[in-house]
Amino acid sequence: QVQLVESGGGLVQAGGSLRLSCAASGGTFSSYVMGWFRQAPGKEREFVAAIRHSDGMTDYADSVKGRFTISRDSAKNTVFLLMNSLNLEDTAVFYCAARQSTTYSALYRAADKHDYWGQGTQVTVSS
Repeated sequence: QVQLVESGGGLVQAGGSLRLSCAASGGTFSSYVMGWFRQAPGKEREFVAAIRHSDGMTDYADSVKGRFTISRDSAKNTVFLLMNSLNLEDTAVFYCAARQSTTYSALYRAADKHDYWGQGTQVTVSS
């Protein structure tokens, strides 16, 4: 049974930084794409960033490009999301997700194409 556990959320002032972690267990993650999604109140869950374990390929939503960095520690089956220059629009519940590896961005950018999800961690940015 694949399990994903996020941590690292919290309250931060605008302009600040946070680092989220996603610890994965129960699967062969070398063959997975790991992603971060977020959902703000009243909005749909949206793609934030993804990393492919096999080759380290990364991809970002335009809204976070240049501010967020996704990385992995393959030995620990852990994925990180370093978030810099946070703004009020980044306030959301952030979710870690996993799916079988693919080269198609249409798949790893789609929330409904992921098989496994964490419980989510709240990120709140204050002014």
